[in-house]
Amino acid sequence: MVEKSADAFRTIGEMAQVLGVRTHILRYWEEQFPMLKPLTRAGGRRLYRPDDVALLHTIHRLLYSEGYTVKGARRFLETGDVPAPAPVTASAPVATGPQFDVSALRAIRDRLASALAAA
Repeated sequence: MVEKSADAFRTIGEMAQVLGVRTHILRYWEEQFPMLKPLTRAGGRRLYRPDDVALLHTIHRLLYSEGYTVKGARRFLETGDVPAPAPVTASAPVATGPQFDVSALRAIRDRLASALAAA
């Protein structure tokens, strides 16, 4: 695939591939995020300008990485409002992510491997 300039317009197919989503998701985002307005050519062909590309990356990050809902991401982009985090009390442990019993997971893996080998 030929590498385009950063200033080049992108098609909906190119953006869908870059973001790892289907084209109908991008069309849905256009309905839900009024600030996203790609150029539309004859036959409804969409062309995303560099500002649109940056906005699409931001929307994707908010929805897929930061866990925003569509409504929350739209509010964030429109107003910059960020919901206040829940206060952490001294008695509540700080969550550092999911905690797993690695030995239990290894035991499950080994049981699955032996079951597959026996089948």
